[in-house]
Amino acid sequence: MATADKKAESQAAIDERGRRENAARRARRMAKNQADAMPVVEASGPRQQRVVEAELISPAPRGGIIETIQQPYLLRLIVSRQLAQMYAASLLGLAWSYVQPAMRFGVYYIVMGFILKLHRDIPYFALHLFTGIVVVHYFSETWSGGTRSIWQNKALVQKMRMPREIFPVAAMLVAAYHTMPQLLVLVLCCVIIGWHITWSAVAAGLLGLAILVCFSMALALFFAALNVFYKDFQNIVSTMLQFMHFMVPMMYPFTRVYAMHGDHPILYQIYMANPVTQAVLLFQKLFWASLSDKDLSAEFPPDLWVRGLITLVACAGLLWLAQRFFARVEGKFPERM
Repeated sequence: MATADKKAESQAAIDERGRRENAARRARRMAKNQADAMPVVEASGPRQQRVVEAELISPAPRGGIIETIQQPYLLRLIVSRQLAQMYAASLLGLAWSYVQPAMRFGVYYIVMGFILKLHRDIPYFALHLFTGIVVVHYFSETWSGGTRSIWQNKALVQKMRMPREIFPVAAMLVAAYHTMPQLLVLVLCCVIIGWHITWSAVAAGLLGLAILVCFSMALALFFAALNVFYKDFQNIVSTMLQFMHFMVPMMYPFTRVYAMHGDHPILYQIYMANPVTQAVLLFQKLFWASLSDKDLSAEFPPDLWVRGLITLVACAGLLWLAQRFFARVEGKFPERM
């Protein structure tokens, strides 16, 4: 029995090997027939050579803020995306953006106005305070949001071709979206009380807005780039913004600062060199100073217009430098993320 089984297995192996050899021969024969059936075409005529005369350029966009403004649809999508992320799974939504400013206004109004009695020296103290809060709120949101904007959108930075300045600019627009209703409330209060607006006050407001936008955008670009390399900068910005409300004349009148400029001229110049201080004073000239029939020119620095124009030029130069610095280091963003 064992001998018969071995013979059967040997015969089966021989048969299997024969079938494989026959299949291989048929495959070679079929390939040869197909090769013989393909026509052979000989190329004739002059051989053309492709010559590229254009300069090779990087596919990464280099248009900066100008290219960002030229793509309003993309900018609108980024802003909508940031707002959707901010209010996802939220019951109150946009109302949360006003809880903190409202609470801050209430605390400052009670502590500074009624406890420290600062309201006695300031007519319409509530609007004097609220004007400063609106300006500082916009500046704080733009600077802090712009600093975190690249890291928060790192998936888009690594995968899509777009000017990366679009993220700090979008943060600035989100801050404006949150600040605009507060500004409308301020305008409404001024109209109800009695707003004696003049062309000089309007010019002051426009100058303050230009200073505020240029300075906050410059800081947003500069710190957004630095935060990619060292995330400590977002904590540094948060710490510095905690003191911003005390560094501008909103809870106290400017006259108290000006009264000390003779004894401490260096500290006074440092205080006035803050562009946010200039913006607050110019906005107060538009809103707060236009509410009273009295001449409140003594509540402002005598060289407000000169300082404002010089500050605007300095902020525009700072914005240009921030754009250059951002463009210089943005090529390293994907590898650092």
